[in-house]
Amino acid sequence: MDASRLDLLSATDAARAVAGGEISSEQLVQACLARIRTAEPEVQAWQFLDPEHALVQARARDLDRREGRPCGPLHGVPVGIKDIIDTVDMPTEDGTVLHAGRTPDRDATVVAMLRAAGAVILGKTVTTECAYFHPGKTRNPHNPAHTPGGSSSGSAASVAAGMVPLAIGSQTNGSVIRPAAFCGVYGFKPTHGLIPRHGILKLSRTLDHVGVFARTLEDIALIGEQLVGYDERDPDTAPRARIPMVRTAAEEPPLPPLLAFVKTPVWDRAAAETQEAFAELTEALGAQCEVYDLPESLREAWDWHRAIMEAEMAANLEREWEKGRDRLSEQLRGLLSRGREVKAVDYQKALARIAVLNQGFEELFSRYDAVLTPSAPGTAPKGLTATGDPAFCSLWTLCGTPALNLPLMRGENGLPLGAQLVGARHQDARLLRTARWLVSQVQAAGN
Repeated sequence: MDASRLDLLSATDAARAVAGGEISSEQLVQACLARIRTAEPEVQAWQFLDPEHALVQARARDLDRREGRPCGPLHGVPVGIKDIIDTVDMPTEDGTVLHAGRTPDRDATVVAMLRAAGAVILGKTVTTECAYFHPGKTRNPHNPAHTPGGSSSGSAASVAAGMVPLAIGSQTNGSVIRPAAFCGVYGFKPTHGLIPRHGILKLSRTLDHVGVFARTLEDIALIGEQLVGYDERDPDTAPRARIPMVRTAAEEPPLPPLLAFVKTPVWDRAAAETQEAFAELTEALGAQCEVYDLPESLREAWDWHRAIMEAEMAANLEREWEKGRDRLSEQLRGLLSRGREVKAVDYQKALARIAVLNQGFEELFSRYDAVLTPSAPGTAPKGLTATGDPAFCSLWTLCGTPALNLPLMRGENGLPLGAQLVGARHQDARLLRTARWLVSQVQAAGN
């Protein structure tokens, strides 16, 4: 094993090597830090990074292994944490000057879960302001003149740039799937309520999801399996048995999956090259992919998502509005202002439609294993003043269905062009299995 390029290891291979004593966690973390020193000046993915503290954690993991203490599935593996997720030993500033210097007194539930699984919390990755649209400093690793997407900008970029094998993000609209697509990595937004959100900046109880980034599907399954759980402080979680994501994702489907190619009512926003790329992809899949048209009336779902997001964000960021609105970006002030004007009847109507939408999708998912649709309108837009259009994510975030970005294609400019695979609620492991099948089909066709 080339110890000088341990940063290229997948999380799965790295965890296996650390557990087997082939490498140490300290060596692995040192390799990631070396990669960060090289790439960070251009990519700027990190909001907080203390290399010595990361190495202290790694040495502690190595000592645990040498002394025979139990090693978790992520033992010694470094993970990046979006800077809206509380960490007791590092600042959590939420991408806003209003929270500068904020140091929480306890870990978020997901951070505690990662530590329990043996992970090294490498540092805090850049988020957009309060996880909304105003960009942070991060640039796209494939071309620094282009956006990395948002709001989980640093998490996606750090994985894409090889700085860390795994990172945690969040999604209220398109904040995992879109940056994963723009940066060319796997991004997973699980079923709503599957991963606890306690200790994470609360924007919208209805729409907030924790998500993960990795360079392989196997790694998505590995970290995803560790984060599923019940937390009484998150009312949308529920007691459940551990979901065997790693095992299920590795299995062969009992039958070749049947996919529904869904353009959605916002297909007109897709770039011409995106439309052409999906035409080629669906043609290559042949009989295993069928076009499925959603009713045009479903266009209202984007309005429902907007009403819920703006109203709930206005309520949850009331303190920021009252104490420091003049220090917020124009984008965030506009959203909070609109949210304060949402009528109660419109908000309640939008909430009620979620169950109706999911009931309607039961028929779709009873026939099809997954939905295939774009992750974003196209490749990452040029410029660093915006993070791109989340329109192709809004419906699935509203419904709380699991979704994956698959880095399957590239645009004419050479930047990644993502495909989004969406599954039925609470069928997350099955979605990962279907995704592995799809990736293998595309790879085989490319050969």
